[in-house]
Amino acid sequence: MAIKVAAIIGSNRKESYNLKLVEYMKKRYSEQLDIQIVSINDVEMFSADIEENPPKGAMDFKIKVRNAEAVLFAVPEYNFSISGALKNAIDWMSRSGHDLKDKPTFIVGSSMGVLGSVRAQLHLREIISNPTLQTKLLPGNEVYIGAIHTKINEQNEITDQATSDFLDQVVNNFVEFYNKIK
Repeated sequence: MAIKVAAIIGSNRKESYNLKLVEYMKKRYSEQLDIQIVSINDVEMFSADIEENPPKGAMDFKIKVRNAEAVLFAVPEYNFSISGALKNAIDWMSRSGHDLKDKPTFIVGSSMGVLGSVRAQLHLREIISNPTLQTKLLPGNEVYIGAIHTKINEQNEITDQATSDFLDQVVNNFVEFYNKIK
């Protein structure tokens, strides 16, 4: 049975390469992972003044993540870090409900640049190590896809064989990891 995965796309851009990457993963790994894309677009700005009664967009987002068996972050890089929209969504998950705590998690990221979101992922790893988030992060499987625009076609298929093979290995590693800790 496929693992129910909430895929959090770290960008609110319509033509996000990370969204395209996750759409590819959703199709390619459908027998192993039941990937549901969870948008950050409608998540209202976090405020401690309203954290005990989250607005609809934030609550819907939190519930989708909470109901998943695992989480996939697909992370772009904005000014050497994660996007403000992603940080805001994570802030909501750290409060009232601790939606990520102990959830099996893995990270992928792509960018048009050569480093493939490495700095953003470093920041994300630091953020989700916070005790109120503390996911169970897949160790030793870092997916940084640089020059993504040259490796994906208009049908959102990865055309670079080495990238595709590497993703296959990471997904297999995640499924093994998930089965060990669940």
